[in-house]
Amino acid sequence: MTSTTESTRELLLSRIRDVQDYPKPGVLFKDITPLLADPAAFAALTDTLAELCVRHGATKVVGLEARGFILAAPVAVRAGLGFVPVRKAGKLPGATLGQTYALEYGTAEIEIHAEDLSADDRIMVIDDILATGGTAEASVELIRRAGAEVAGVAVLMELGFLPGRARLEKGLRGAPLEVLITV
Repeated sequence: MTSTTESTRELLLSRIRDVQDYPKPGVLFKDITPLLADPAAFAALTDTLAELCVRHGATKVVGLEARGFILAAPVAVRAGLGFVPVRKAGKLPGATLGQTYALEYGTAEIEIHAEDLSADDRIMVIDDILATGGTAEASVELIRRAGAEVAGVAVLMELGFLPGRARLEKGLRGAPLEVLITV
């Protein structure tokens, strides 16, 4: 758990909307767009995540496609760090480094421009939600394969009823997992 104050946590949680049966029946979707539309809430989130980057000695921020981009880019600017996107396979031009990972039914692949990371970098991975942990786990492996160190993973929200934490913590190898809200 982070040093996020209870009032900040309550502000963030109050701006997350539940959408029933989206994207399919039986799913309760956690919509962060009201949080993004509220400048005070978005600033509080950005400040909190930037503080975590500084605290853990990050030199760059990686944002996971797609909502992780929205959170990570302003965090990188606020913390005075570079931003590196991790994208779905085939979305980055030029030479990339890819990582395949297992989904419930099948596989997916993410990619990064490896030349954007160096052995001197400590990377904070930022995303909106930790659910099953597959994308976050794959990004951690991808960062290490690119030669950089993982400073930690920070997420706005963890879906505590899913196995993401257990899956991700194995691959973190002691790097911190920072969760602002658990639902």
